[in-house]
Amino acid sequence: MKEYKYKINGNEYTVGIGDIDNNIVEVEVNGNSYSVELEKTETPAPVVAAVRPAAPVAATTPVARPAAPSAGAGVVKAPLPGTIVDIKVSVGDKVEPNTVVAILEAMKMENNINAGRAGVVKSINVNKGDSVLDGTDILVIE
Repeated sequence: MKEYKYKINGNEYTVGIGDIDNNIVEVEVNGNSYSVELEKTETPAPVVAAVRPAAPVAATTPVARPAAPSAGAGVVKAPLPGTIVDIKVSVGDKVEPNTVVAILEAMKMENNINAGRAGVVKSINVNKGDSVLDGTDILVIE
């Protein structure tokens, strides 16, 4: 049995992964044994042990997709993957380069996203609570 140590939400787990018999794996988590049924796939998949989370898991929101900006517009992009916590401007607002236009939570830290240029907010491409990837267009400034 291969043994791994994980730390999830500050809790330590010792996970032992046994042999795979057909699509059933015997897994031991902190001394408790579980039979885990793997989804059958055409190609072999890595074995992953499921561990009950310490806190309730929130439903995920769809990842916002980048929108195509118009010519002459400045696009404010997400600098890293995360969740939009707040949008501080509305369409039609005038902004300066150092104006905070949105707040992005990444790795349990809130990051201010600045306009980066002066202009008027033409469109907002994300909503509060959206998960975004790095490089996703947050808003467009003309």
